[in-house]
Amino acid sequence: MNSTYVLPDAPASLESSAETASVIETPLRIAQRLATTFALTAAERDARGGTPKAERDALRASGLLAMSIPEAHGGLGANWRQTLDVVRTLGRADSSLGHVFGFHHLMLATVRLFGSSAQWRAWFEQTARRQWFWGNALNPLDERAVSHSHADWWEFSGQKSFCSGALDSEMLIASARDVDSGALLIAAVPTGRTGISVAEDWNNIGQRQTDSGTVTLEKVRVENHEILTDPGPLSTPFACLRPLLAQLILTNVYLSIGESAFNDARHYTLHEARPWHTSGVQTTSADPYILGQYGEFWAGLEAARLLTDRAADRFDAAWTRADALTDAERGDVALAVATAKVAATEIGLTICTRMFDVAGARATHGALRLDRHWRNLRTHTLHDPLAYKLREIGEWALTQRYPTPSFYS
Repeated sequence: MNSTYVLPDAPASLESSAETASVIETPLRIAQRLATTFALTAAERDARGGTPKAERDALRASGLLAMSIPEAHGGLGANWRQTLDVVRTLGRADSSLGHVFGFHHLMLATVRLFGSSAQWRAWFEQTARRQWFWGNALNPLDERAVSHSHADWWEFSGQKSFCSGALDSEMLIASARDVDSGALLIAAVPTGRTGISVAEDWNNIGQRQTDSGTVTLEKVRVENHEILTDPGPLSTPFACLRPLLAQLILTNVYLSIGESAFNDARHYTLHEARPWHTSGVQTTSADPYILGQYGEFWAGLEAARLLTDRAADRFDAAWTRADALTDAERGDVALAVATAKVAATEIGLTICTRMFDVAGARATHGALRLDRHWRNLRTHTLHDPLAYKLREIGEWALTQRYPTPSFYS
């Protein structure tokens, strides 16, 4: 990947996040600048919910939506470790934005892994040129959407839930179950196509600006060239990297939430918290019990960071193997990703729960909305039960059997 990139002008509403004059910067530095601005309004936007339109437009203007697209097709040519570093950087500022940014790149990877060369090359080039945002309407566990075959096109009808980033997107990855064969069909379609309705009905306790609500498909015409059948979903070891990338994106989002909670707790411990009256110390930072908890937090975060970065490096190595990737090589990546996800989940939930023990009573002030860290992580981690991830790892540890490829492993 090129080491520098010319940052386009940012929208006027977010001029503070990027100078109006073009600046030569690395993609990570661009993300850091955007994250600094995003963090200023994260608590307020969490309370409001809805679509972070100005922030999504800033991501469009930044060029980062083309980050994982090869340079030959107009993108920045980043590898997955670099792209995931940006997911984590944005997630530390606002986990909702880290989430939708990561899922955008997951959707691009989906057309690369499941589609033909002619399909993904054309979509990559248009995405880079037009600054498209991709949203998700796949959800393989939601069977309410079905498809009917016609002579040279398909009809998708039904609903999909947990459609992260679908609102304010230009393209969707959508799925439907073929009523005749029972096969899961996955397609790339314009969000604005006739028959597609994206509801503003996401109102969960966490990840409140991911727009992960409902997409309704009403007799949507899907052309044959929009169906991803070559090689198709989970059809080869390389195609089976798609769920591992999804898991790795989530792992980086989880880790970013834990890091953000740690940073907020540290600020309030140092600047707001008061030592307990029987502690015998003058400052909270000298309390041995609080120091011990911070030691636990830090050790857990360091372990999760190392495991997550190791998993990303192994994923990149597998990605470069492409069609030569073997089942065993894919299995090794699956184990590395699952292990990192367990570590990020466990330390994240620990910090988000216990941060108030070390930050003090003032940290519970409602306007701070520091509870959003727990709400965000708890909302997200429930969609893929940790117990089943541990069972997969345990099966490998005991019997040396790799996890069976699915949309979640």
